[in-house]
Amino acid sequence: MKCSGLNSKFAHNFFSMDSVFQVSGQIVDVINSRIFKGTIFIENGKIINIIEDDNNNNQIIMPGFVDSHIHIESSLLVPSEFARLAVAHGTVATVSDPHEIANVLGVDVLFRSIENGKKSPMKFYFGTPSCVPATSFETSGAILDSTAVDELLSLDDIKYLGEMMNYPGVIFEDEEVIKKIESAKRHNKPIDGHAPLLSGNDLIKYCNAGISTDHECSNIQEAREKISLGMKIQIREGSAANNFNALIQLIKEHPDKIMLCTDDMHPHEFIRGHINRLVVKAISLGYDILDIIKAATLNPVKHYNLEVGLLQKDDPADFIIIDNFNDFNILKTYIDGKLVAENNKSLIAVDKVQTINKFAAEKVLIKDFRIADIGKEVKIISAISGEIITEKLVGRPKSVNNNLVSDVDNDILKIAVINRYEKKKIALGFIKNFGLKKGAIASSVAHDSHNIVVIGCSDEEMARAANMIIKSKGGLVAWSYDQHKCIPLPIAGLMTDQNGYKIAGDYLSLVALAKEFGSTLNDPFMTMGFMSLLVIPKLKLSDKGLFDCEKFQLTELFE
Repeated sequence: MKCSGLNSKFAHNFFSMDSVFQVSGQIVDVINSRIFKGTIFIENGKIINIIEDDNNNNQIIMPGFVDSHIHIESSLLVPSEFARLAVAHGTVATVSDPHEIANVLGVDVLFRSIENGKKSPMKFYFGTPSCVPATSFETSGAILDSTAVDELLSLDDIKYLGEMMNYPGVIFEDEEVIKKIESAKRHNKPIDGHAPLLSGNDLIKYCNAGISTDHECSNIQEAREKISLGMKIQIREGSAANNFNALIQLIKEHPDKIMLCTDDMHPHEFIRGHINRLVVKAISLGYDILDIIKAATLNPVKHYNLEVGLLQKDDPADFIIIDNFNDFNILKTYIDGKLVAENNKSLIAVDKVQTINKFAAEKVLIKDFRIADIGKEVKIISAISGEIITEKLVGRPKSVNNNLVSDVDNDILKIAVINRYEKKKIALGFIKNFGLKKGAIASSVAHDSHNIVVIGCSDEEMARAANMIIKSKGGLVAWSYDQHKCIPLPIAGLMTDQNGYKIAGDYLSLVALAKEFGSTLNDPFMTMGFMSLLVIPKLKLSDKGLFDCEKFQLTELFE
């Protein structure tokens, strides 16, 4: 790992902070749990004084929002472009786990991400990924061992150890896993968790290792057990996993233990809102306003030790102004005293970015998707809309000319994962609940190693869709005999160098086309991208084959 000569302190040099101004209204004081009339005085990006007064301005001044756990890559945007969109929603900072792009390109891209983020006024706080690769049962583009992780954690710009997905490694005390955890403790940095459905003695051991958060709870009993063991829960509402409704009651029960996050959010939803959507939804349900705002501001700032202002004297002037708590129109967003968004419009300029990639996959053939019929039932992945967990089924696929093929009538479709880093045999399986009646969809956004995943109604359509991805060296594709669409993703096969609003429109069109093909999922591409995520139960497919997530081992396709 090459860290020598790198300055871990990247200065915010995009504007001069020589302005002096004041703003009056109702001030939300999350530290002292009150809302009062007053005036804030700002000089050179800092709050120099706050006074209580009887001003006539009814606007509400409150701390800006913090996304407590997000993979920026899932927005399909680089950090600087993500920031342009996010500030319009009142987001001033993110706790960003660069796990996805690090799995493709390794440690050097982490520094590129930090540098790109520093071109923007928004505050990006990166962790070092703990699981690159996430497991040994898939092929990734890079490896970050415990030595590399330790060196990264020594840097001021690295705020925490990213989500520890390898929970079996924690429970069974894998040497490399334990070294990474001990390194985070030695550097006094928080350790993020990732333990879906983990319970009982295994969960106790996981928590006792020092892991402090979890964003994977799908039910309130699971979350309560984790809180009882000292964990903080990040309520997640993203594009693939939506746990807000199941967990929001926790904000009343344990307000100091709750944070809000999106985890993975695709651009078509991101342009409509970010953390502000969760805040507004919670307010509409009658939860305490101060508890909600703390979950979106104070709690992540304190947990991760972020340099984000909370409307206190001597704080950075990071805040938003809204009209009222009912309509929640974000009138202005300030970061370090600079106005970065006004009336839901970003004031940040577009930044030109350099593309970088790792993509060695070669053209595939129709015969590569053939599964010989040996007269046995097969294990079938059962996808769940709005979730990234799956169920495990057993069934008999359709057979044509001794080849097991997609059964469109019964919604049992073939799924394939193609190694993008080297020439290997294609991994094949079957999946239910995607609903396609024609065509195929494919993506190089396939957590965590980001090989190519494709689901389709026939072997030929799957090959055609996959080859469009391969030709563009990464992207998202919907293909049928009469129409097709591709969104190229030239940055690591994960992100675009295009305008965020444009890519959001393109993505909406792509999703609409997949639904025209018959998909009944809210976001078929986001859901498909998690069908290769081996650290989420119950049955998934990696480039090395079908994977039983509960037994944490590869398994045969045939029963």
